[in-house]
Amino acid sequence: MGRFYFHLSAGNEITLDEEGTELPDLSAAENEAVLATRELLAEAIKSGMPDVPEVLVIADEAGRPLASIPFATVLPRSLKRSLKK
Repeated sequence: MGRFYFHLSAGNEITLDEEGTELPDLSAAENEAVLATRELLAEAIKSGMPDVPEVLVIADEAGRPLASIPFATVLPRSLKRSLKK
């Protein structure tokens, strides 16, 4: 078990997760990050936010970044294709 932190990055701004979440391992943290990213993106769309964070960064208890989940990667494939056009 370890504590993982999910920081949000948008441009040069980072919103730090001060609490963190206890999870068994990095794989569980990555799964949680994907779910959180989808939820944040859905809420942003529903509320009409013009800007959303670009990346969710997973960090360990020492503050070291372990992995990152770009928000664009959780979009359905058809939307990803239309963004490339």
